[in-house]
Amino acid sequence: MKFPQIYLASASPRRHEILTQLGVPHEVLRLPPTEGEDEPRLPGESPADYVERTARDKAERALAYLAQQGPERLPPRPVLTADTTVILQNDILGKPASVAEARAMLERLSGSEHEVRSAVVLADSRRMLEAVSITTVRFAVLSPEDIDLYCATGEPMDKAGAYGIQGLAGLFVEHISGSFSGVMGLPVYETGRLLRQFTQQL
Repeated sequence: MKFPQIYLASASPRRHEILTQLGVPHEVLRLPPTEGEDEPRLPGESPADYVERTARDKAERALAYLAQQGPERLPPRPVLTADTTVILQNDILGKPASVAEARAMLERLSGSEHEVRSAVVLADSRRMLEAVSITTVRFAVLSPEDIDLYCATGEPMDKAGAYGIQGLAGLFVEHISGSFSGVMGLPVYETGRLLRQFTQQL
């Protein structure tokens, strides 16, 4: 299957790895940092609306950056962005700012079921295609020792919800219904569908 050459507007090594495994030719587009790492949730905004808006905002920011740089420096190509959100009882669990915050998140996830939404956007100057993956994850009951040992690895610190399902936290997952790759940060099926749609519309 032939995919178009794209820009991946994300610093996530997991998204880069997934695209590489799929054989999608891509270049990581490193955007200038914005104020605050995480996008704020708007008043009254649902988690579902938040994750989709954030992915769109990233795409719009990436397209504006490409236009600013000009085709001489960065050849025009489609831009892929994504946002992954861990949702527990209508709360969004972002990336922990400290070990204490990571521990608190894992204590909340222990023995409970939560939802992971990954929104994907593929866009250029003429169109914007979107898709969302919804996955339910159930954690086993975690002991304080489980949580302390996991936090000591440093793995929770750069991940939404303070865990990476592809790493040691996979030991905590009793059941998953949906997309494993979506929980990692880039749902394979939805991403492939967007790339095929984009290619067909060229």
